[in-house]
Amino acid sequence: MTDDALSNLLHEERRFPPPAEFAAQANATDALYAEARADRLAFWERQARELLSWDTEWTQVLDWSNPPFAKWFVGGKLNVAYNCVDRHVEAGHGDRVAIHWEGEPGDSRTLTYADMQREVSKAANALTELGVGHGDRVAIYLPMIPEAAVAMLACARVGAIHSVVFGGFSAEALRSRIEDAEAKLVITADGGYRRGKPASLKPAVDEAVAASTSVRNVLVVRRTEQEVDWNDDVDVWWHDVVDRQSDQHDARPHDSEDTLYILYTSGTTGKPKGIKHTSGGYLLQTAYTHRNVFDLKPDTDVYWCTADIGWVTGHSYLVYGPMANGATQVMYEGTPDYPEPGRWWDIVEKYGVTILYTAPTAIRTFMKQGDEIPGRRDLSSLRVLGSVGEPINPEAWIWYRRVIGGDRTPVVDTWWQTETGAIMISPLPGVTSAKPGSAQVALPGISAEVVDDAGNVVPDGHGGYLVLTEPWPSMLRTIWGDDQRFIDTYWSRFEGRYFAGDGAKKDEDGDLWLLGRVDDVMNISGHRISTTEVESALVSHPKVAESAVVGASDPTTGQGIVAFVILRAGAAPDAAGGSEIINELRDHVAKEIGPIAKPRQIMIVSELPKTRSGKIMRRLLRDVAENRELGDVQTLADPTVMNLISEGMSSSSGED
Repeated sequence: MTDDALSNLLHEERRFPPPAEFAAQANATDALYAEARADRLAFWERQARELLSWDTEWTQVLDWSNPPFAKWFVGGKLNVAYNCVDRHVEAGHGDRVAIHWEGEPGDSRTLTYADMQREVSKAANALTELGVGHGDRVAIYLPMIPEAAVAMLACARVGAIHSVVFGGFSAEALRSRIEDAEAKLVITADGGYRRGKPASLKPAVDEAVAASTSVRNVLVVRRTEQEVDWNDDVDVWWHDVVDRQSDQHDARPHDSEDTLYILYTSGTTGKPKGIKHTSGGYLLQTAYTHRNVFDLKPDTDVYWCTADIGWVTGHSYLVYGPMANGATQVMYEGTPDYPEPGRWWDIVEKYGVTILYTAPTAIRTFMKQGDEIPGRRDLSSLRVLGSVGEPINPEAWIWYRRVIGGDRTPVVDTWWQTETGAIMISPLPGVTSAKPGSAQVALPGISAEVVDDAGNVVPDGHGGYLVLTEPWPSMLRTIWGDDQRFIDTYWSRFEGRYFAGDGAKKDEDGDLWLLGRVDDVMNISGHRISTTEVESALVSHPKVAESAVVGASDPTTGQGIVAFVILRAGAAPDAAGGSEIINELRDHVAKEIGPIAKPRQIMIVSELPKTRSGKIMRRLLRDVAENRELGDVQTLADPTVMNLISEGMSSSSGED
């Protein structure tokens, strides 16, 4: 990538300064940036003292004597579960709601912090009875039910290491993670509800543990009451073992660098990578970012992060960050559009949600459905909106603010990864004048830069590779069981700096624009163009709800741009098979970016291939665009989508 790489970025002139009344009461002010610049380690030390309860104070804030292996708050001891539950009860907040849980069929439960203290204590006692102790690994494969958070916190309480596996993953994916972690216990459920039907989980666990040499027990929550196969030598019911335990449990302190959890990410090749996060620094940065990025007021806010517990967003911003801060939050089991497309907005209205954190994929899906559905609900309780998971198109950002936020709420577009553990780059809602589509600047205490191929910092107005230049508290410590892979994957490209794998652009103000994985950069006639950039141009057209762009081999230009587009409701293709709108869209991209970015081919589709977490599988779209046999589709939420796209590809138009 040259220093001119990715320099064609769309220019965004719109600005949204924080409302004066919001800024006046905001948790975060400009002073945080100045304090962190003056003495970064002293800044983190103050945050650690103010946001967490420690049993033993640290002797050293950061040990970076053996990079890239960091140790934060060396010698410090704390209990993560105590910080997330007990201390709020002890402070007199036992009656505060911790979780408003909403089941997909419409059932609901409310758990206060006192309830959580009892439930987590009972679960911790059950873990001890089942022989699980400090350092043992526990695989958690559950739907979005309160027991998922209880199980994670119970592990943290006894010092066991949890490995949460998304409940939509296959038996084989679960097996490989159990095997790599050598899990001693699996916690699962008979099933969960998805689109009105019970979706079973236990059969996948049975298959995954059939040949396991490490798993001693499978602890099963009864959720759907469907029939399950049972092995008396291994299987135990949650209600039989957990419910009879004492609700008293002594939360003993653990070392700040003790492993809290492993979370597996799919590698591009080979076995999944087990990202290892430890306790003190991770809990600190999730609490700090949750408090300041979302301006959390624990006495009055109702916070909802829509992520599944199986992803890092569910770990950091549904369990650890919010509960360390004593937040009241919503947890929802089901899909956004069941039994009808307004389900999420019904939940916002029902619980008076004030802070909403969700993914651009979901936002674009709602855009496609139109303004009327959310418009029929009272969303006036919302005061902060957040975006996570991938770069957000400026038009989706604007729609989110205008339709969901009533044109008054700050929008915080956050950049971070499973590996970083917590938010790294984001506006602060009471400080930053927001730009639609930009994550803007590194948070106070975080150091990020954009560099060229040679590792030189690029000037404003240019693009390149996003790197992190200083260690941060919630950073991954290694890849589980494979230190060399950790070094090779993240620290070998630019010496002494963490390479995130993402492309980014600095605009003329020095603000950061994330451009997706560097793997998703196309080489068009010698110009390096980001797929994100072309997608943003397409979505800025009033008829387009969502788009996915890939580069396909081209004998003339090296690669040609192929776009897959979902139209907004009411924007049907014309009678000529869509040729009129396709030409209109190609011209629109050329106007927004330049003729070099005009798609070679545009295909109008009804859906895009997405994983169950909402990520678009561009790899499969490249297979279609280059007429190759489709790769593995097992991680797709709906594998049949690819059949429809493949069938329609040959009849698409729009080539010059």
